[in-house]
Amino acid sequence: MVQNIAVIGSGVMGRGIAYTAAISGFTVYLFDVSEKALTHAQLEIEEIFLKGIERKKITTDQMEIAKKNLSYAADFEKAVQSADLIIEAVPEKHEIKKNVFERMDSLAPASCIFASNTSTMSPTELGSFTKRPNKVIAMHFFNPVHKMPLVEIIKGLETEEETVHQIRCIAEQMGKETVVVNEFPGFVTSRISALVGNEAFYMLQEGIGTPEDIDKAIKLGLNYPMGPFELADLVGLDTRLNNLQYLHKTLGEKYRPAPLLVQYVKAGRLGRKSGKGVYDYTNRSGE
Repeated sequence: MVQNIAVIGSGVMGRGIAYTAAISGFTVYLFDVSEKALTHAQLEIEEIFLKGIERKKITTDQMEIAKKNLSYAADFEKAVQSADLIIEAVPEKHEIKKNVFERMDSLAPASCIFASNTSTMSPTELGSFTKRPNKVIAMHFFNPVHKMPLVEIIKGLETEEETVHQIRCIAEQMGKETVVVNEFPGFVTSRISALVGNEAFYMLQEGIGTPEDIDKAIKLGLNYPMGPFELADLVGLDTRLNNLQYLHKTLGEKYRPAPLLVQYVKAGRLGRKSGKGVYDYTNRSGE
């Protein structure tokens, strides 16, 4: 039975997962190599708690219990040594993932399950970095984690059915709907999202419309809750580019990143986190 969860990486996804796990009754360690990043994550999680109370999504008692369940650690060994489940949420870079999984394998209990929040990378390959590939799986959350209802579960070649069952139960305890898919680059959601988002950048590059009009057309015409540019700015243009580069490498030409997206990332226009992406957020108070 999973009670203790370690989340590796305190970025947007990591802190969202940590909050969701803590409010769902799990004991959670949120780890990051950077004390500054942990401090920022704690402030962001505090804001989610307060907004939850304000909107009557949670009670004050629930908040206090969840806060007691949630710890912040810059000590990797402390974070993972008693974990039943580790959810990795570090950047989508091969060498970073490899290093993290090797360290997890050397320090975590033998019974611990390893789940990656990857949106594209192979859980089979991640499992090969460990001595427990049967306990390695992908657990793809969506941003913002505490609001989005889906967890996409991807099993690798060696993943045991018991591991799949436990991850489904954990996701359901977090109040999530689940889909289980077999491993293939990009899984289900990332392949579709990457194509839509990339095509929107080609349209912008070709002068077909403004970002506002393209987003509005997709939202009202196709009933998407967010336009492709709004979503890209939320996820991070660098993250979107990394995903497209991986999909282009593994699935071919249809995923070649739009030159304009590459240009934006080179310019440091990464989206909300940098203050400017497709849209400018520097003068948008409260966002």
